[in-house]
Amino acid sequence: MMNPFLHDWTTEFGLPPFDEIKPEHFTDALDKGFEDHKTAVTKIIADGSDPTFANVIEALELSSHLVEKVANVFFNLTGADTNPALQELERDFAPRFAKEFNETYSNTDLFAKVSAVFEGDQSGLTPEQKRVLEKTYKSFVRAGAALDEKQRSRMSEISQRLATIGTSFAQNVLAEENSYELVLENEDDLAGLPDFVRSAAEQTAEARGHKGKFVITPSRSSIAPFLQFSDRRDLREEAWRAWSKRGENGDAHDNQEAVLETLKLRQEKARLLGFSDFASFKVDNEMAKKPDAVLKLLRSVWSPARERALQETQKLQAMIQTEGSNFELAPWDWHYYAEKVRKAEYDLDEAELKPYFQLDKMIEAAFETANRLFGVSARELEGLALYHPDARVWEITNSDDKHVGVFVGDYFARASKRSGAWMSSFRDQQRLAGNVSPIIVNVMNFNKAPEGEAALLTFDDARTLFHEFGHALHGLLSNVTYPSVSGTSVARDFVELPSQLYEHWLSEPEILNEFAVHYKTGEPIPAELLEKLKAAENFNQGFATVEYVSSALADMELHLKENLDDLDLSQFEQELYDEIGMPEAIKMRHRIPHFAHAFAGDGYSAGYYSYMWSEVMDADAFAAFEETGDPFNKEMAKRLADAIYSAGGKQDPEEAYIGFRGRLPTIDALLEKRGLADVA
Repeated sequence: MMNPFLHDWTTEFGLPPFDEIKPEHFTDALDKGFEDHKTAVTKIIADGSDPTFANVIEALELSSHLVEKVANVFFNLTGADTNPALQELERDFAPRFAKEFNETYSNTDLFAKVSAVFEGDQSGLTPEQKRVLEKTYKSFVRAGAALDEKQRSRMSEISQRLATIGTSFAQNVLAEENSYELVLENEDDLAGLPDFVRSAAEQTAEARGHKGKFVITPSRSSIAPFLQFSDRRDLREEAWRAWSKRGENGDAHDNQEAVLETLKLRQEKARLLGFSDFASFKVDNEMAKKPDAVLKLLRSVWSPARERALQETQKLQAMIQTEGSNFELAPWDWHYYAEKVRKAEYDLDEAELKPYFQLDKMIEAAFETANRLFGVSARELEGLALYHPDARVWEITNSDDKHVGVFVGDYFARASKRSGAWMSSFRDQQRLAGNVSPIIVNVMNFNKAPEGEAALLTFDDARTLFHEFGHALHGLLSNVTYPSVSGTSVARDFVELPSQLYEHWLSEPEILNEFAVHYKTGEPIPAELLEKLKAAENFNQGFATVEYVSSALADMELHLKENLDDLDLSQFEQELYDEIGMPEAIKMRHRIPHFAHAFAGDGYSAGYYSYMWSEVMDADAFAAFEETGDPFNKEMAKRLADAIYSAGGKQDPEEAYIGFRGRLPTIDALLEKRGLADVA
């Protein structure tokens, strides 16, 4: 059979031919890709003419086309629809990719060429070219190209080992989530659960071979509503403990040793490059620049958040006593009693809200928001082969009805998909190798409805959908020349700005009035229900902020540690709780043994703070629209598109933000947004 990766794709819009791609195709295609890449690098080095941007930097940008073609499909599948064959390949591929990267970016002959361009006359380069050159040069330095041979060799070993551990970490978390199930047998087990939670649990049970029963799993879309509504405190505790202890059960999927080895290797890598610790190395390349700036932000938010969380604790404890119980509020009680307090204070019930948040209508809402802001439209495509039957695909066009890109949406939870929600790409926008349009994917884990029924979301689910589509727009609207600065190729603490900012439009009345309609009657959400939703907007924000900031602090403090010998992760966690005064009934949003952001690869390592760093900007950025009196202000939207959504990484993130807002943001808008301004 012809390997589909080794010829041009003639599918509509150049989508990967998923129906032709088999696991056995990846290895041969990757081998050929690495061979082509090595040949291209050798050609750059052997070129006897003076090093220029064109014959070094542009040539390097084009050197790994086949590798990227294979990787984009492979790693999207291992995240969204994996299987044992792909997982085995993933364990092999991860260190191979790391090795190839290191061989390229620690190549001293190639670095000499890059350095010559970087240190030469840049006056003839465009601003984007200067940015690409700077990023390329820094990538070589940070990969160890300026080190001696022994140090470079060690850097390569570290990177390969880290890639292997990160892959195992992610696979262990998925295995833990697939192995645990809380089986609910009867009405007593189901006490308190509304119909939508029961229906989802019944679907999960049937998929797992428990027909006629109900199953709760550690997937957030399954366990969160169970903790919110179940009257059975004993079952809430059991489910919460299973969720909390993922990766910490002393079995084949335990991640504690992996975390410790990862921390030591990252520290060694940072010190080889002249940094005192990994956090300093990582943040040096981000907007924050220094760990102190990160800690200052997190701790400035922590104090008012903790105070608000303690106030919330008192309310929840009072509710427990009102019901005639005398136990102390525990982590498995928080969501349950928070729902009761919210209903008592705001007369707002999640079960009352959910019928108005249909998945299909929320997808339409996200598209309509993009149309009003940026003039783009979505047309669903039928009959195209995708990687899973649940995935859907749309063509995105601009206001002139010209093709912009392709958007794939994959919304439902399944055992072959890792938990969480994310955006990725099968192809990035660029103009260096022709006018290449993007193919972007959003992956989520919502509960699938029974056949013939509408899939309903919580308001938080709908917010997640908007968040990820904000990322998608960052990729779809990208308008750059060079692949290395395309779309979301920006500083990690800037990348969440387009996504978090986009969440704001979900709450706009003109969006909710049009798209939050009852799934049976088609009636729009009642005005009084909207008012309740708005009034309760900052409810439970102390809890939400505390569980997030504690995780961000743990991530940063672990990567700042100088002495990692005899580090006990449970002890570290407790000592952190003691130091910051963590409320007893709240735990970190991501405990360390399943903290995928930090340890399933390098993406958000010493970078989980990025969500809050970006939130400072997103709160301030949306305030710019509010100041005009029009959340869809055309002039402001154009500035936003030009400076941020379409600009990729072709400029410094501070310059990008100033290009939109005219100044840098302050923390005030964030505190106001979270309802913490009056506590500070």
